[in-house]
Amino acid sequence: MRVAIIVPAGVDRSGEYRVIPAVMWIIERLARRHSVTVVTLRQEPRPSLWRSLGADIYNIGSRPRRLRAVHLLLNLHLRRPFDVFHAIWARGSGEVALAAARLCRRPVLVHIAGGELVWMPEIAFGSPRRRARWLARLVLRQADRVTAASSPMMGLARKAGASPVRVTLGADLTVWQPEPPRPRNPERPARLVHVGSLTPVKDHETLLRAVAELKRQGRDVRADLIGEDALGGRVQRLAQELGIQEAVIFHGFLPQRRAVPIVRSADLMLVTSRYEAGPVALVEAAAVGVPTVGTAVGHVVDLAPRAAVAVPVGDWNRLAAEIGCLLDNDDRRLALAEEAQKWAVRENADWTCQRFEELYEEVARRPPR
Repeated sequence: MRVAIIVPAGVDRSGEYRVIPAVMWIIERLARRHSVTVVTLRQEPRPSLWRSLGADIYNIGSRPRRLRAVHLLLNLHLRRPFDVFHAIWARGSGEVALAAARLCRRPVLVHIAGGELVWMPEIAFGSPRRRARWLARLVLRQADRVTAASSPMMGLARKAGASPVRVTLGADLTVWQPEPPRPRNPERPARLVHVGSLTPVKDHETLLRAVAELKRQGRDVRADLIGEDALGGRVQRLAQELGIQEAVIFHGFLPQRRAVPIVRSADLMLVTSRYEAGPVALVEAAAVGVPTVGTAVGHVVDLAPRAAVAVPVGDWNRLAAEIGCLLDNDDRRLALAEEAQKWAVRENADWTCQRFEELYEEVARRPPR
């Protein structure tokens, strides 16, 4: 099968930096059995082409990106027809995929992966323009198949008029190699980890205030924060104001090979986001036996209460309380870890690829629209 995958970015030729690992894992696996062409709208500032993970990757770069991407896909289709178009994100890449698919009379899948259907003005997250959100809803209604990673995202897709299928963006188990969840060593500080860029939607303030409350209670905790700083040091300054700078380690961006051992050594993964489609970091932590305490978003909603602990968004007191309960009850922490790991191992990156392949076959059998 010949597959065109359209993404906004996340497929850098380095394979380590400026990448979305879950997307790279999908491309790599699909390319083992299919002819895969990837079109990225803005990975690099200028048009370019390279080969990576067994796929040809075309970077659009210059404006007007969407028109240029549709034109490129039409030309590639004329040379050698595609069987299916697959967009990751409804906005931008979804619009391109839908337009190209209809012009080529081929089916299109769209995976909603972010804030394309929402606008949260208090943190400037999502799609601020009504027209942009309308276009995202149009793409979802017109797509032959829509997928989403979690039940909250599926709910948003249904409100947009789509009939979504749940497909977890699973972890690569060759990178996040599963090991049995390990008991916590009470002789060392409790290790907490958070993976995600320092941005308002990740709500690091809730995380830091929870850590400060745990320290106030006399608990010996350390928090590892992995992610690029997009807030100009604001989160680090808050840690100093709260007097917990010694308990929080800001690693900045780390490639996967350096993030894995930090996550693996943690006792708990923290998710403090105000909005999430996943997150994939929770899946990765679950694969290596680390359970999550987090706000009621994305996968946290789906896994709680058997395989995660969910708290209200922004409730740092409740977050601190639930962390404390698990640090005091290692049997419960291990039980959560075991259930989460079963799920993450079952719905790993190979499973994700298989589900997408099944959906490709399903839509390819339908009459052209």
